[in-house]
Amino acid sequence: MVLEKLDIYIGPAAGVGTSMLWTATSLLFTAAALRLGTTAVNILRLSLAVILLGITHRLMSGMWIPEMVGGQVVFLALSGVVGLSIGDQALFTSFVYLGPRLAMLIMATSPIVAALLGWLCLDETLNGIAWLGVALTIGGVVWVVLERPKDRLSANRSRKLHGIILASIGAICQAGGLLLSKQGIGHGWLPQAEHIDTQSATLVRMFFAWLGMIPIVVIHSIRQREKRANGIPNDRIGSIRAGLMFTAFGSIVGPYLGVWMSLVAADNAPVGVAQTLCSLAPVFLLPIVIVVHKEHVSPRAAIGAVLAVAGIALLFIQPQ
Repeated sequence: MVLEKLDIYIGPAAGVGTSMLWTATSLLFTAAALRLGTTAVNILRLSLAVILLGITHRLMSGMWIPEMVGGQVVFLALSGVVGLSIGDQALFTSFVYLGPRLAMLIMATSPIVAALLGWLCLDETLNGIAWLGVALTIGGVVWVVLERPKDRLSANRSRKLHGIILASIGAICQAGGLLLSKQGIGHGWLPQAEHIDTQSATLVRMFFAWLGMIPIVVIHSIRQREKRANGIPNDRIGSIRAGLMFTAFGSIVGPYLGVWMSLVAADNAPVGVAQTLCSLAPVFLLPIVIVVHKEHVSPRAAIGAVLAVAGIALLFIQPQ
């Protein structure tokens, strides 16, 4: 009986855990992208994640390839391409243009998109307290990020606009990718007995995300050759070795553990709630910027963090 009661908190807890992992990922991949370029980081992190997930799946199930029906493969393939190939490519590029915190501000809109998609596609509805929790959490995240002064990366108006558009694409794709992942598990169209586990779903999703990066890499390579031919220098800084190290650690924290945890959240909670609890990175970044970067955080940012925590509490008190 006690375990059954605890089961209802698996989804919310996994969502908060995902946010903690995304916090580390945003910092690691921002540092890596400045040294290697966004496209290189994206294809490297997906490649490493596929290898790690494949080995994990083999150890856990005894099989390299998960068993599933064709429709699940289609949903998970679309989820990988939309959420991880296109969405993350846009998001990581926006990190470089805007910095991780401003990009995460725009990403805070993704739970609203996710809730609407969950309602339209899976008939998921949230009660009033759950909506209040979502609103408080998103409001707290927005309040936290807006407190920070404009940084140098967003000073150029054209560069900032480019970053905002890319972060918006990332927010929409992330919400859509999470919904497609939940459908790929089997929610909304397959009986519970035919649902696949989240680890298998993560592996399939990641593999197709890796395939989806191939045309992006080809297009990027062509553009880079054109830039070199025209004598345009790249804007990368730092050493390649450091970039590879940041990418390796970020790959373990993000696409390996983080994506897996996000599917656990989506599998055990409505998409809107799961996406909300997966979007708390700006709040978790606060102690890091205070301790590591010695930034002053105003009472306004502290209030935003309290609002976000209050929203999280409501989502735990009223699990769906």
